[in-house]
Amino acid sequence: MTSSSKSRQIKLGAFLPGGGQHIAAWRHPEAPADGATNFEFHKQLALTAERGLFDAYFLADNLTVGLGARQGGNAKIAGFEPVTLFAALAPLTTHLGFIATASTTYEEPYTLARKFASLDLLSNGRAGWNVVTSAGDETAQNFNRDVQPNHAERYERAHEHVETVKALWDSWEDDAFIRDKQSGRFYDKDKLHDIDHKGEHFSVKGPLNVPRPVQGHPVVVQAGQSEDGRGLAAHSAEVIFSAHQKLETAQEFYRDIKARVAAVGRDPWQVLIMPGVAPFVGRTEEEARAKYQQLNDLILPEDGAALLNALAGQTLDIRGYRLDGPLPPSKETEGMKSRQVLIRQIADEHNFTIRQLYQWVATARGHYTVIGSATQVADQLEEWFTSEAADGFNILPPWLPGALDDFVDLVIPELQRRGLFRSAYEGSTLRENLGLRRPENPWTAARSTALAAE
Repeated sequence: MTSSSKSRQIKLGAFLPGGGQHIAAWRHPEAPADGATNFEFHKQLALTAERGLFDAYFLADNLTVGLGARQGGNAKIAGFEPVTLFAALAPLTTHLGFIATASTTYEEPYTLARKFASLDLLSNGRAGWNVVTSAGDETAQNFNRDVQPNHAERYERAHEHVETVKALWDSWEDDAFIRDKQSGRFYDKDKLHDIDHKGEHFSVKGPLNVPRPVQGHPVVVQAGQSEDGRGLAAHSAEVIFSAHQKLETAQEFYRDIKARVAAVGRDPWQVLIMPGVAPFVGRTEEEARAKYQQLNDLILPEDGAALLNALAGQTLDIRGYRLDGPLPPSKETEGMKSRQVLIRQIADEHNFTIRQLYQWVATARGHYTVIGSATQVADQLEEWFTSEAADGFNILPPWLPGALDDFVDLVIPELQRRGLFRSAYEGSTLRENLGLRRPENPWTAARSTALAAE
């Protein structure tokens, strides 16, 4: 596997929940208390991300009131549905991509394919789909089930779901629509195709009643790190968001995924791995550390405890335990298995108390937290980027808008000075800016092959 290091540059996503990433972010003096549902604030964030030349605005999503939010009451308890929000933001921007989360466990392929094809058309080719399998019994109880499907079943369904959605996006060929008023031919009937999918989980005839997206397919994004998650990523994902605390584990994941991608016949350089990074940036390290401490001082103990319980799959009831004592044991659930393991590893490796652990994960839920000057933060990103650990990063500003402004105003110029980040957008679509090829329509390809053989 080879790549030109001279032409390779860092790709950046901006994870921007309006209520902030840190569980106490909404309490920050500079943050709007209603940021999670304030459209004008989301507009401000999108414009700042585009000013910083970010590839995409990324939003996770929950199908319940949120990870630990119900018990703790932080700002993640309620917010916008991402595709709806992005459809409103798209006309206000020109280059910024929009990656929205949607569930393969609780959404049907047809309706999901429709809304992402629509977002891609509305944004002129800037949509991405973050594929999730939606863990948790509380989520299942909102969708006619008492308990969640087991981990393996969720991922089996996800494989079939993604392939069905892609087939629906391809059901119209790119040049199917003639729209000739003189002849009355609106479309070429030979370029519209049923998909006739019949599988274990879905039966979908097709075709989709939305034209083929501008990008062919919206960019497919995925974040699973378990064995099943890695398998899905290797077969389907084009961008992978990962959570790592150390360079060594990020390198293992990076090399493993690239090898798996190659093994299934895909181009490893057409799959971008972007670990999550939560930066506290100051003009000095001391200033950055003061910002970190300021936010942690705003954490309510009940919020911290609720977050740990949620990350452990609701099996870590620490009521009655001393906050300055060790983390009690918990059992593995069918939920986010890799995150449960990671949280336990963080506690064990650092010998953290309960309080220290929730302060550590309050910012980024197990993603890498970097504290320092712009030079120090850029040093960390450069090391991971040049050491087979990352193709880019999903930046998680701990509070908003200040931490996003800090990154755009301080870190981006430093990365540009080092030749590691763009000074202008390369294209107009999300695929073009990420350096990802536009997928060919298989019906068009088959026709071309048949004509060449005649």
